[in-house]
Amino acid sequence: MPKRLPDALTFLPLTPAVFHILLALADADRHGYGIAREVAQRTDGTVRLGPGTLYGTLGRMVDAHLVSERASSAARGDDDRRRFYRLTPLGRDVARAEARRLALLVDVARRKSLIGSDR
Repeated sequence: MPKRLPDALTFLPLTPAVFHILLALADADRHGYGIAREVAQRTDGTVRLGPGTLYGTLGRMVDAHLVSERASSAARGDDDRRRFYRLTPLGRDVARAEARRLALLVDVARRKSLIGSDR
């Protein structure tokens, strides 16, 4: 009998590194450097994932079935040492659940006048 994957809510709350990586993979498969570059660009450099954090976190995410890993494609001219990562269906569900959780917190902060409303 195949092992059943956990429910997305069991992963919450996510660490910032995990959520940033899931967001980076939400629209495209990327290699490690591409993930780090996407996160740095999206956050205007305020979040930088160093190699230890990035690859350690990716390894744990692969083990948890949030992302899958594949070797590069020599046919596309990729460096054969490069590994590409893809969001799994579970990873997408976890990213959505975390985004909803954070959106609810932002709504509370707005109601308490801690931040302004969207204009």
